Amino acid sequence: MASIDQLPSGLWHARVRRKGYPAQRMSFRLREDAEAWARKVESEQERGAWRDVSLAGSMSLGALLADYEQEVVAGMKSAPVAKYHLARLREDLGHLPLAGLTPPILAAWRDARLKHVMPATVSRELATLGGALSWARKERALAFENPIPLIRRPTQGRARDRRLERGEEQRLLDALEDHAGDVRGTKRSGAYRVGTRNRWMQPLVQLAIETAMRQGELLALTWDNVDLKAQTAYLPDTKNGESRTVPLSSRAVALLDALPRSADGRVFPVTAQSVKLAWGRACRRAGIEDLHFHDLRHEATSRLAERLPNLIELAAVTGHKDLRMLKRYYHPRAADLAKKLG
Repeated sequence: MASIDQLPSGLWHARVRRKGYPAQRMSFRLREDAEAWARKVESEQERGAWRDVSLAGSMSLGALLADYEQEVVAGMKSAPVAKYHLARLREDLGHLPLAGLTPPILAAWRDARLKHVMPATVSRELATLGGALSWARKERALAFENPIPLIRRPTQGRARDRRLERGEEQRLLDALEDHAGDVRGTKRSGAYRVGTRNRWMQPLVQLAIETAMRQGELLALTWDNVDLKAQTAYLPDTKNGESRTVPLSSRAVALLDALPRSADGRVFPVTAQSVKLAWGRACRRAGIEDLHFHDLRHEATSRLAERLPNLIELAAVTGHKDLRMLKRYYHPRAADLAKKLG
């Protein structure tokens, strides 16, 4: 049963007591708001649809995100990126109570972030937040309004389509070689080294261009999963969560066959951080701007599309689950299609 009383402060205090449920209390500036709230609680309790919102009102978003990171994100393949997103969200919004994360507040945060980072970054941060809020509602049974579906997502720009320009591939490979340069300075008896001493970088780049494998897939590849006779490389765990067997061209087989075997069984016994640093230095030496390692996957897929015009076959090599993603690599000429039609 509900009761409505006016407090000395002038606020209207509503109380709802029902057997089997904890007592609910809330204060409002207007009596009609208090009455509407009481009716809503009573109706939900009668229908068995009531959920306790008190915890959502007292728990901070920062505390929730910390729990989500420990219990869910820690076991995800994308944990490093997700943790970066969560750190930003906690810094900007962590002080808010969970129930206080309203659509206007989140929309204002979105607009402020767009002044500093790209729309794609904000979209990924919102996706991480959405995952945490959905987890809280389902796994923790916390009652609050999820603002994510109620706000506009940032407009996405065009998909990145950077390809190697004329001469860039050779300049990049040259920059990844290790050789002696000209002697400089009277106090130095030997020559400076030119290029990278990371012996794995050049074949890593060459294999990425030849196979369209992602950097993470290449770095996780082990010799146990490489069959040079069958010309295949098995990837037990990929970005989309499914295994994939990559067919290897004769050039890819030759690149792999020339590599020394590492003690830990990995084809490329290097870290992602070392690849990042060596890549940046090589691009600067080669005079190449705005080229990411992942752009090699786009380059490789574009080349493969010329040899494999069938999208299903191309997807089997690249691992794309959504064939719409591959349409931008497939540009058949109308005259050629007319010949196929007869």
